[in-house]
Amino acid sequence: MSSSDEETPLATVRRKKLVSKHKTSTLESEDDSDSNDGKIKTPTTSLSEEEADDVPLKKRKIVTKTSVKKATVKKEPSSQVAKAPRKRKAKSEEPKFKKDETPKIKTEDEEEEESYKWWEEQDLNGEVVWNTLEHNGVIFPPEYEPLPSKVKLIYDGKPVSLPPAAEEVAGFFAALIESDHGKNPVFQKNFFADFLEVLNENGGCPDAKITDFNKCDFSKMFDYFQKQKEEKKALSPQEKKRIKQEKDQMEEKYKFCYLNGRKEQVGNFRVEPPGLFRGRGAHPKTGKLKKRVQPEDITLNLSKDAPVPPAPEGHTWGEIKHDNTVAWLAMWRENVLGSVKYVRFAQNSSLKGISDFKKFEKARELKNYIDAIRKDYQSKLRSELMIDRQLSTATYLIDIFALRAGGEKSEDEADTVGCCSLRYEHIFLKPPNTVVFDFLGKDSIRFYQEVEVDPQVFKNLRIFKKSPKKPGDNLFDRIDPSVVNKYFQSYLPGLTAKVFRTYNASKTMQDQIDLIKNEGTVNEKVVNFNAANRTVATLCNHQRTVSKTHEAGVQKINERIEEMFWKKIIAKRMILQLDKALKKKDPAYFREIDDLNKETEQQVMERFLDKEKEKLEKKYERDLLKLGYEEISKDEKKKRKDELAAEHKERLEKHKELVKTTKQEFKTQKYEIKASQTVEKLQQQVEKIELRIKNTSLQLKDKEDNSQVALSTSKINYIDPRLTVMFSKKFDVPIEKLFTKTLREKFAWAIDSADENWRLELLQIEVAGLEVTVGLFQTSGEVSSVSITSWRLLLVLLLSWSGLDLLLLVLGWLRRGSKHTRDSGTDGVSDSRTDSDTSGGGGHLREQTWLLLLGLHRAAVRVVLGRCSHGGCLSGVGWGGSWSWSSSG
Repeated sequence: MSSSDEETPLATVRRKKLVSKHKTSTLESEDDSDSNDGKIKTPTTSLSEEEADDVPLKKRKIVTKTSVKKATVKKEPSSQVAKAPRKRKAKSEEPKFKKDETPKIKTEDEEEEESYKWWEEQDLNGEVVWNTLEHNGVIFPPEYEPLPSKVKLIYDGKPVSLPPAAEEVAGFFAALIESDHGKNPVFQKNFFADFLEVLNENGGCPDAKITDFNKCDFSKMFDYFQKQKEEKKALSPQEKKRIKQEKDQMEEKYKFCYLNGRKEQVGNFRVEPPGLFRGRGAHPKTGKLKKRVQPEDITLNLSKDAPVPPAPEGHTWGEIKHDNTVAWLAMWRENVLGSVKYVRFAQNSSLKGISDFKKFEKARELKNYIDAIRKDYQSKLRSELMIDRQLSTATYLIDIFALRAGGEKSEDEADTVGCCSLRYEHIFLKPPNTVVFDFLGKDSIRFYQEVEVDPQVFKNLRIFKKSPKKPGDNLFDRIDPSVVNKYFQSYLPGLTAKVFRTYNASKTMQDQIDLIKNEGTVNEKVVNFNAANRTVATLCNHQRTVSKTHEAGVQKINERIEEMFWKKIIAKRMILQLDKALKKKDPAYFREIDDLNKETEQQVMERFLDKEKEKLEKKYERDLLKLGYEEISKDEKKKRKDELAAEHKERLEKHKELVKTTKQEFKTQKYEIKASQTVEKLQQQVEKIELRIKNTSLQLKDKEDNSQVALSTSKINYIDPRLTVMFSKKFDVPIEKLFTKTLREKFAWAIDSADENWRLELLQIEVAGLEVTVGLFQTSGEVSSVSITSWRLLLVLLLSWSGLDLLLLVLGWLRRGSKHTRDSGTDGVSDSRTDSDTSGGGGHLREQTWLLLLGLHRAAVRVVLGRCSHGGCLSGVGWGGSWSWSSSG
């Protein structure tokens, strides 16, 4: 935000639209393939997939072949360039979709996964989402199959028969009786109420009148379900593979749709099966029956001229829509919460990518307004109008502490709150300015923070809690989320509390990355990245409960570290056994030998030997299991079994020898050293073990630090993925270490468009061929321009690329020596002569040349913004044209 923006009343701050451009990318992810228009062929590389995973994105060299016409992938440069002004389309005008450029659908044998780079499109705005949409509907869960006649519900000690519909509901609960849900009294109460309702609707129980939950025994049903699970696990690999192939074949046509003629993946195309609602946290409706969804409940959305998928036999679709302004394929309303469920495009689809891109771009745009917004709400904290005080205080809490906006909840919903729904009892005030927040946030996760706030905010909160308010009363009784969001949008269209959270999360991540030093191993860098991610997750209150297996996992890693340390000590003892004089030469190197006492060493040794034997036993079990699945004759199978037994016996004999030798060496401290072993080789072995200990210790620290923090939520939804890509390229960390395969597909646009110098700030510089565009933020006011001829532009570019700091200093001195004497009148100076140096134009030109040099040379134009007394935009049309500087007066 320029200085002139800060002085402008907030209500009149104009929105500056800066559209990110992308350059041709030399980077392709491991899963990239041909583009849909057939103009860009799949890049090829000599590296195998495993080798490629360990190569940082920055260092991967991929050759891209093009045919007919070379397509340009517009890659966003390091300092974020604003596009040159282009004509805008009317809102009613549909965005361009290259319908006719779609390749023909290939057969399965010939088809290659083709990558549609939607981020190359010039127009990503507009209300129309698609032009044509064709899909095959949804998959319904299978109909209920009644239990065997011997498996029944026991009521009051006697087995009873149930109608199939009621038996199905009873089975839902029976499968959960050993879980925390099944033991929850609220869950039990809600289930039993719905169970009785279904039972009565279907004629009741012929054997008894069921009225008491405590008389119901679901154990027979539970045992049957457990037996089914075990049988499923015991299936041979071939049988499991056959079942999976049949399932995939049946689902294949539902997995993809045709969006504007392109084949795109569908997300969850399965209708939710009936079951018992669980909810998160202490949800009052937990245990209620989620009824079976019928085709009559479902609305399909597709093109008018697209064939309507046939409904299941005997059914019809609830409604057929042709709404091309929405991005869903099917929808229905579930019965428990009354919420709408959608079938949408997959996470790696173009529409989902565009949605993510717009979300993060809106957060970036907030960067240009945040200073003015903060200045405005700080001034309103002392407003005489209570609604203004509440709005400004709520904005402060949303901005600084990343609170969600919140909303009122009905009595049958979980009591989770956000900023606007904070109640009297949710905050505690400790003078002079400490506030304790304690409430249940989203998903019933406790938000507990003790923080210091602005003194005026503290004063306002104390006023909001004044009598006659009491526990149960809303703290902010004059506002709600709709009022807050409307207030936000007076600053910036589309600004919401979630945009604040996204911006603050991304800004915090960028600040944390800036603090990381580019040193150490890849694993150390990943740990540092996770620490930065953890700071963001803590800010957003993305917590999780410690998993039941966490303690066992930590113990296992600690044991591995102890065993590696023991092996390192043995290697050092061997070195001394070969050359005792080394201990006097380097006593520090061998000092840790004495740190391992006999008792601890014996425990580690015995544990190691036991694990080695356990490995042998497990290998033998696996070999026998594989043999059982092989389709061979009984004689051949018996022969192979005898061979496996003999091999196993031989391995056990070798293990006995290992145990004997190891215990003897432990007792005598004398080791069997191979003739090929030398001091140098043993020292190298010690170094390798130390590196493994270091990496494993980092893994342990990371595991413990992340035990109660959910990193993935903030990484996927709130941190701009281009920051992760920037870290990967800048710190030479393989992107596979930071993004899973699914996330690499989801954020392919970020991987393709960001480089090692990418910044959250929207100020941009771009050099594309012979055309250079430098974008600064334009403010309201009069516009002046000074033209720069081609030779001066050439000089600027050469200087910026030469990296001559001395020239930058000289130009900086000239800049400080020049004064902007021209007033902010309407008589802007325009001079096409190269050496024009009017009182306003020359000094201003020197200043902006310095800014341009510093920006190109340092990729830090965001710093320059604070030094420029004018907001503005310097734009050019190439070597043959002129350059103009536009700014407010």
